[in-house]
Amino acid sequence: MEIKKIVTGALEENCYVLIKDKTCLIVDPGSDSKKIKELVGDNKIVGVLVTHAHFDHIGALRDFLSMNRRLKIFKKSNLTDMKEVEVASFKFLPIFTPGHSSDSVTFYFEEEKAMFVGDFIFKDTVGRCDLPTGSSKEMEESIKKIKEFASDIKLYPGHGEDTTLGREKEYNLYFTKF
Repeated sequence: MEIKKIVTGALEENCYVLIKDKTCLIVDPGSDSKKIKELVGDNKIVGVLVTHAHFDHIGALRDFLSMNRRLKIFKKSNLTDMKEVEVASFKFLPIFTPGHSSDSVTFYFEEEKAMFVGDFIFKDTVGRCDLPTGSSKEMEESIKKIKEFASDIKLYPGHGEDTTLGREKEYNLYFTKF
C-alpha cells in the first residue's frame, strides 16, 4: 500500500491517500479537495475514513460526496470496534479511541503496520481533551488499549510528524503515566 500525505487548511491537518491496486482510500479530507484529488490521480476512490468529525478533518468531505453520492464513509457511527473491514483490496481494523472526541477512531492496517490516529496521538503527546465531547478519562482508557499493540507500528497523526507506537510508549509522558 502506498501512503501519500498532504497538509491541508489553516490548521495544517494531515490528509492521507492510501493507494493499492488502482483504488484508494482517503483519510480525513480536511480541506483543499482539489489538491487531494491530484494525489488520488487516476485511482478509484473506494471510501473515506474519518478519524473524528472536527471541521479541520472533514471540511472537504462534502466535495467528495458530491462527486459520488454512493461513496462509502467509514466513521464511528457505522463501524464496530475491533471488527475488521474489507473494502476493495484494503483490510483495516477500526479501534475506538475516544478522548480527544467521543467519535475518535484509529484505523489499523495490520499488513502494513500502519495506524491512522487522527488527533488521538501526536509525536510525544496526545490530542487535547478539553473540547466538546473530549474526556481525559476516556483518553486514559484509549491509551491503555492502544499500548497493547506492537511497538513497530507506524502512527500517522492528524497533525505534525509521523511517529511509531514504540517511540510513544517510551517517550510520550501520557503513555508512561498510564
